[in-house]
Amino acid sequence: MQPIVIVGSGMAGYTLAREYRKLNKEQELIMICADDAASYAKPTLSNALAGNKQPAQIALADATKMAEQLNMRIETHAWVNHIDAEKHQLSYVQNQQTVELGYSKLILAVGANPIRLAISGDGSDDIHVVNSLTDYRAFREQLDQKQDKRIAILGAGLIGCEFANDLQHTGYQTTVIDLAPQPLGRLLPQYVAEEFQKKLHESGIKFILGTTVEKISKVKRHYVVTLENGHSLAADLVLCAVGLQPNIDIAKHAKIETSRGILTNSLMETNQPDIYAVGDCAEVNGLLLPYVMPIMQQARALAKTLVGQHTHVHYPAMPVAVKTPAAPLTVLPVPHNVDVNWETEHFEDGMLSKAVDSEGTIRGFVLLGATAAKQRLALTKLVPDLIPPQA
Repeated sequence: MQPIVIVGSGMAGYTLAREYRKLNKEQELIMICADDAASYAKPTLSNALAGNKQPAQIALADATKMAEQLNMRIETHAWVNHIDAEKHQLSYVQNQQTVELGYSKLILAVGANPIRLAISGDGSDDIHVVNSLTDYRAFREQLDQKQDKRIAILGAGLIGCEFANDLQHTGYQTTVIDLAPQPLGRLLPQYVAEEFQKKLHESGIKFILGTTVEKISKVKRHYVVTLENGHSLAADLVLCAVGLQPNIDIAKHAKIETSRGILTNSLMETNQPDIYAVGDCAEVNGLLLPYVMPIMQQARALAKTLVGQHTHVHYPAMPVAVKTPAAPLTVLPVPHNVDVNWETEHFEDGMLSKAVDSEGTIRGFVLLGATAAKQRLALTKLVPDLIPPQA
């Protein structure tokens, strides 16, 4: 029998391999990845400074150790450049050599790439993005070399706010810039966002909202960040965290259907036989959820399917804990196609906001502060599943 091939060594790829090995110890598994295949938890990157972790301490195991643990062949620094779905074959480039490989099942766990803004100026090439341990090593290397500590962060979304909190907590002066009028614009109602921003501001984080960066110029040892509103600020390092875009190019070339991500059904199947997708690249039944819990649910279900126990993924309500200790926040995002009204309860240290649909059902919530956080479990039980369990 041909091997099962996993493309990608992120959390999705490794979690799937672990779950599969619990069910089948012998089937040949091959992982192909573009980097060094170190195993680590990506969420730890945005609070590593506060946790006093150096990049070398973040990796849990290298490729050699993971290959041994999972009885799996791992091809590092290798790029898949062609998939022939009909022949169940792919090719990848490694050390400037093209390698052909047949597969019985192919799993695309290719993740997402950071969105890069079109910014002019001779400093624009120095903008950092952090979407991998490799990125983070480069970021920390530059950070450690800076005598001054002014950091500009482009993007007031989840990752931007987490990095801002981590940097500010460890002595850096952070300024967060976003075109939106509020932080976490896609997740929070306005009045919660205002309170969240206020708490982060009180910790020292500055926000410049309603405008974007036009130009970044090098001036001696720092940068001048020029905004579209005509203002400018000095920064010693610029980090871009405006969001992620699923990697769908290799899927498109293989005639796999894509939309925002690689389209799959609840069995994680694409439209091509024996090709599946998991993780940040997978759009499951129209849902694109780049968070840890959905990845775990996908990997457990797909592992069973791969051993012949056809298992549909189950998405219960899965709240997201935002790593901003200066303003503790838990969010259960409201499904895009649901109209809701927000009902809010205020506490001394924050608030609880429930998103209620026309039938009186809670479809999402926001918990700001330690008092509200205590109601997380009770509220989660009241929210309908995003994808119900199937027999």
